[in-house]
Amino acid sequence: MAVVAVWKCDRDGAMFDNKKDAEEHDKMLELAANITSLIERHIDGISEQAGEEIGLLLAKRREDLAKACKGKPEVLLTEEEEMKEQQAEDDRVTPLVANQ
Repeated sequence: MAVVAVWKCDRDGAMFDNKKDAEEHDKMLELAANITSLIERHIDGISEQAGEEIGLLLAKRREDLAKACKGKPEVLLTEEEEMKEQQAEDDRVTPLVANQ
């Protein structure tokens, strides 16, 4: 039996083949949590779930947001690139399967 090294993200349990991807995912989740906290502090009446979804969306699109803030707001309208990036990220995540 071969031994395969995997890296597990503490925040959501996602598993990765390499440390770099795991750390990148963890940083994205930390940013999402901080954005969620900011939103919840400044927008009255927003549900926890909606705040988390917004935080995660903004964290996943952080590079596009940076470009938009630097004068290229049209990059936020490109959904195709986001879907490709999300699919590539999903392909790197290894589901955690419990032994029965």
